[in-house]
Amino acid sequence: MDPIVVRLDFLEFPPTHTCDGADTSPRIRISGLKAASVAVMAVNPFQPSCCSFCPWLIWNLPAKDEIPAGIPPHEVVSAPVTAVQGRNDFGKIGYKGPCPPPGATHRYTFKVYGLDAVLSLFPGATKAELIGAMQGHVLQYGETVALYTR
Repeated sequence: MDPIVVRLDFLEFPPTHTCDGADTSPRIRISGLKAASVAVMAVNPFQPSCCSFCPWLIWNLPAKDEIPAGIPPHEVVSAPVTAVQGRNDFGKIGYKGPCPPPGATHRYTFKVYGLDAVLSLFPGATKAELIGAMQGHVLQYGETVALYTR
């Protein structure tokens, strides 16, 4: 599997991408991508309620070197990029930024998958359903991490 390099514009979340700001999805830059489509799964391993809380699922992104910021919380997105989004572990569609309690830190890992096809997966699918749909289609993988402390 060929690795891809995944980068955010920050190591610590600016408020605009958190519950303390506009709660918009961040820009994700990708290098070395050779795929037909891209899927992203954000995971917060420090959420007290479980071990791998998922605040964002998005797939069928075009295989480009940048996923733009500010993707709206719709099941099917046409701007600023075309994509399909799933139901996150908050039970909502779209991105939900970190919101730790005062004095705590949350870490988000953005897992980026380069796929050999566009997935035939219905909008609003869960993390388990996305993982199942990606089986046998992952050509590349990369991840990056950012922190947020309140």
